Amino acid sequence: MSRKIWLGVGLALLVAIGLGLANYKSIVLFVVGNLGKQQIAENQEIAWARGPDVAPDGDRPPNVIVILADDLGINDISTFGGGIAGGLVKTPNIDALAARGANLSQAYAGQATCAPSRAMIMTGRYATRHGFEFTPTPDGMTRILEMFYNDGSRPHPMLRDAEAAKRTPPMVEQGLPGSEITLAEVLKTRGYHTVHIGKWHLGDTEEFNANAQGFDESLLMASGLYLPEDHPDVVNAKIDFDPIDRFLWARMQAAAKFNGGPMFAPRGYLTDYYTEESVKVIEAN
Repeated sequence: MSRKIWLGVGLALLVAIGLGLANYKSIVLFVVGNLGKQQIAENQEIAWARGPDVAPDGDRPPNVIVILADDLGINDISTFGGGIAGGLVKTPNIDALAARGANLSQAYAGQATCAPSRAMIMTGRYATRHGFEFTPTPDGMTRILEMFYNDGSRPHPMLRDAEAAKRTPPMVEQGLPGSEITLAEVLKTRGYHTVHIGKWHLGDTEEFNANAQGFDESLLMASGLYLPEDHPDVVNAKIDFDPIDRFLWARMQAAAKFNGGPMFAPRGYLTDYYTEESVKVIEAN
């Protein structure tokens, strides 16, 4: 091979290395995202269990529907004089429930992060009592975030405890202990048929999943997107300067699971899909 060809190859290699170093974070996110994604099957129709057509004799307990709006603040609800975008975005359906019911306007979250606070709603117990005190994150997320934060651009870098990370089990094995008594388990002792729809985030093994914690049926939010990223009707709101947002966009998919089965695609926009399936559950029972 001539000297000119060798010089050309060497120059191309240097350019490739330079481009790789300049874009190494994007490359890492691409690799991590594609390695972590799973095959999503076509949407499957769910045959919800049906209750009796006629209510049994005697004292019939009331039906119970719990609607949990994750990360919704009191200032986001127009009933309390708020509303997103300075009151421009109203919440008429929530307002209607409030107008016909009781408003408990002074309450406190026992935890400032999503999963432990959800565990408290399910059990009525502080997270420090049952040990589920921290929000589980996708495997590898902490290390990736450390790489993004510790680049000198932030005054308070995110620090990772490497030894603690070695002892941390995979995300699916971090959950609310099965020994805890949940709201669903209490209702089942009174003869209720219990159903969970939506986000769980309290573990995904035989000890921790919704079916193991008292729910007869569970339509699970198996990832994090509300529509596929390339869906023609989607508007993707990406925050490129936020490392957490960039990691989640690289890893998340639009996916559901039913009673621990394989992942499949929700039927349309996730909020609409949950609503339609919730109505079917109510009609079936």
